Amino acid sequence: MPDYQVLFNIVIGLLGTIGGWLLNTMWSSLKDLQAADTKLAEKVSAIEVLVAGQYVTREEFTTTMNAMFMKLDRIQDTLNKKVDR
Repeated sequence: MPDYQVLFNIVIGLLGTIGGWLLNTMWSSLKDLQAADTKLAEKVSAIEVLVAGQYVTREEFTTTMNAMFMKLDRIQDTLNKKVDR
């Protein structure tokens, strides 16, 4: 009859080895996910800066709209001259 203490030590040793391997695998997966998350956060930050840099300023908008209204006024004057004939 085998000694139960030796059998118990072998089982506990195997369970400890499997548990340690599982925890090591989970730890490395967690580190990989954290690295991927950091890369994604940097990409999102870069996109935010890119998008924020491309907004039209109030001054540019005002200048463009004034030029457009001047052009529309000239078109309207031309059409009024045509109607008067």
